[in-house]
Amino acid sequence: MNKRIYVRTHGQITLPINLRRFFHIEKGDVVEVEKTKRGILLKPRKTIDSTQAYFWTKEWQEEERKVDEDYKAGRFKEVKSVKQFLKELHQ
Repeated sequence: MNKRIYVRTHGQITLPINLRRFFHIEKGDVVEVEKTKRGILLKPRKTIDSTQAYFWTKEWQEEERKVDEDYKAGRFKEVKSVKQFLKELHQ
């Protein structure tokens, strides 16, 4: 898809809405700019809220994979209430 966009005051460009939607680019997002042999490459970057950064650590992601494997293998118990959950937890 080739589309022409124009450089405006102060070197600003506007990305077409279909590209912003496709790449989930929202107001305030960071877009990395890289010079390549063929031209300019724009790379959308999402920043992670510091209160959520733990989730993306290698250790946490490994534990997430283990939980997914346990779930797929049926190694879990269903509980119907918080009371039942706490009882199971303390056994």
